Amino acid sequence: MDKYVSWMAVLRLLSGSVEITAALIMLKLNQVDKALAVNSGLALVGPTILILTTAVGLSGMAQDLSWGKLGWIGCGVAFLLIGILKK
Repeated sequence: MDKYVSWMAVLRLLSGSVEITAALIMLKLNQVDKALAVNSGLALVGPTILILTTAVGLSGMAQDLSWGKLGWIGCGVAFLLIGILKK
C-alpha cells in the first residue's frame, strides 16, 4: 500500500473521529450554547485536515507534476480556503 495514501486515510479517519467525538460531547452537554461552542471548535478541524491531506497527497505526486501544475493546485486550494473561511 502506498504510504501517502495511508497517511491521507489516517488523517481522514482522525478527522471523522474528532467529528463523532464532538457530536457525543454535544449530546452529553445537552445545552445549545455549549454545543455551539463545540461546533465552533470544529470549524478549525475541517480546513486543517483539508490542508494536511492535500499536502500529503501533493508530496506524493510532486515528482510526477511540473512546478506550474503544482502552482495551479496551490491556487485552487487557496481559493477553496478563501471561499470556506471568508465571511
